[in-house]
Amino acid sequence: MNQSISLPFGKKIYFASDFHLGVPDAESSLKREKLIISWLDSIKRNAHAIYLLGDIFDFWFEYKQAIPKGFIRFQGKLAELTDSGIPIIFFTGNHDMWMFDYFTNELNIPVYREPIEFEINNVKFLVGHGDGLGPGDNLYKIQKKFFDSKVCQWLFARLHPNFGIGIANYWSRQSRISNTKNGEKFTNDENEFLLTYCKEQEKMKHRDYYIFGHRHLPLDLKVSDSSRYINIGEWVNFTTYAEFDGQAVKLKTFSNNK
Repeated sequence: MNQSISLPFGKKIYFASDFHLGVPDAESSLKREKLIISWLDSIKRNAHAIYLLGDIFDFWFEYKQAIPKGFIRFQGKLAELTDSGIPIIFFTGNHDMWMFDYFTNELNIPVYREPIEFEINNVKFLVGHGDGLGPGDNLYKIQKKFFDSKVCQWLFARLHPNFGIGIANYWSRQSRISNTKNGEKFTNDENEFLLTYCKEQEKMKHRDYYIFGHRHLPLDLKVSDSSRYINIGEWVNFTTYAEFDGQAVKLKTFSNNK
């Protein structure tokens, strides 16, 4: 996907990721789900498009006749927004990579599995979830290829949903986001694998903004003199997102004061 978008005056593009709906427990997840819906309500008047950059669910698998139970308020809000004409673009993350055509068919939301580039008002973007990019984490990169394979997906689909989703929910409770109470930590530029990836990409082709999730930490870092890497954080320990007003991308924190 490589497209040019014209942003009307007064409209904005929004980016959010790593809601991890489903963890650490049903009560906490529901509270977070309602907060996310409040955020979506707060931006819908001036949203030209909304990009959801993966790990929206802590686990997701679409059986032919079943999807994971729950999150119906969130799905209903997405349907309301797309029905009103606001485009929503969804990227799979490492937790919800087993998303197929349900969101596209039911909610009119396209689903992407790899980073995409586009222009908005002649500002160049590269956007994605961020897993498996940059140096290191070779074991995960091998695991990702396996889980992305048709064979693995076919085998998992043979499990009864009660059993398959039950196993997956157990795995979710062992995940990084479920066991890091205070969020991730920033050490230095050299240890930021996504920043390294962005710098490598910038050498090959210029983009003004590289926007990713996955890192679980709000970051705004310099890639070059004319480009920046934005990580939009997560919604278990933070409530951060990014907005583009036609000129610059800014990290924001949502606070529901109702």
